[in-house]
Amino acid sequence: MDNSPPNDSDTYKTLLESTKAIPWKIDWASKQFTYIGPQIEPLLGWAPESWHSVEDWVARIHEEDRERVFNFCVQQSLQGLDHEADYKALAADGSYVWIRDVVHVIRTPSGEPEALIGFMFDISERKKTEEQLLNMQKQLEELSYKDGLTGVANRRMFDSVLEREWLEARQHQQPLSLIMIDIDYFKQYNDFYGHLQGDEVLKQVAKTLSHAGVRAKDFFARFGGEEFALILPETNALSASKIAERCRNLVFKEQIPHAKSEISQILTISVGAGSMTPGPTDDLKAFVESVDALMYQAKHDGRNRIVVKST
Repeated sequence: MDNSPPNDSDTYKTLLESTKAIPWKIDWASKQFTYIGPQIEPLLGWAPESWHSVEDWVARIHEEDRERVFNFCVQQSLQGLDHEADYKALAADGSYVWIRDVVHVIRTPSGEPEALIGFMFDISERKKTEEQLLNMQKQLEELSYKDGLTGVANRRMFDSVLEREWLEARQHQQPLSLIMIDIDYFKQYNDFYGHLQGDEVLKQVAKTLSHAGVRAKDFFARFGGEEFALILPETNALSASKIAERCRNLVFKEQIPHAKSEISQILTISVGAGSMTPGPTDDLKAFVESVDALMYQAKHDGRNRIVVKST
């Protein structure tokens, strides 16, 4: 490889090799490197004289990025378009470094590529910062869908998931069940035991009921206040009634004392369960309201019970 720079001027060479950016040049016809800056060796561990051809460059791109970057750069170069690409470059020790390659296409008078001149920039720190920002964004997004007190999904997430499952059920004509749960005499519990203990009970009930669903697709959330909800895709009324009863029994087995309950010495719940196969004219809001009404019917009928209805 002729390792003289694109310009033979010593001043120009000194300027090129004193910058952190790594200059390089490739002859388009032979696909050979005619120059690459000595900065490449401290960064990647590959000596300048080991960069003979485009094949060496391609081989030193991480396999996850190799095909994408190579195809993009060839396509842009054939069109005579300057371009840039970010990729993970493999170092001689087996690690990798994030690189941004900025490429200028030199063309013949007829418009054909004659040479590629570019600069490689180490953008590892930038990528690390971007990854940290993405992780923070993901965490914030997760928090926005999580109930701050109980740690289960919140109403916002419930609405999103229910809408999705409703559309799926309508499209595939599958039954969709919804269970609404309310803690009996929770105001009286708060008044007697205090709001801090009331918060602890909400956490305990949420943790208990989060195990009521038996499949990964079953979705549990805090609906608001002392009310919780369970979405059961592809579930008919009979199966929903069994899970509703399971919810009631799970809370009962916790044996949480409730001295001010008018029906029991321990904490109980009232449960409404509805199931339907939504059609084109059915309304999701009306479905939720109907199941909520079933839960209130359970409370009206004496609490500590379930009321189930199939539409």
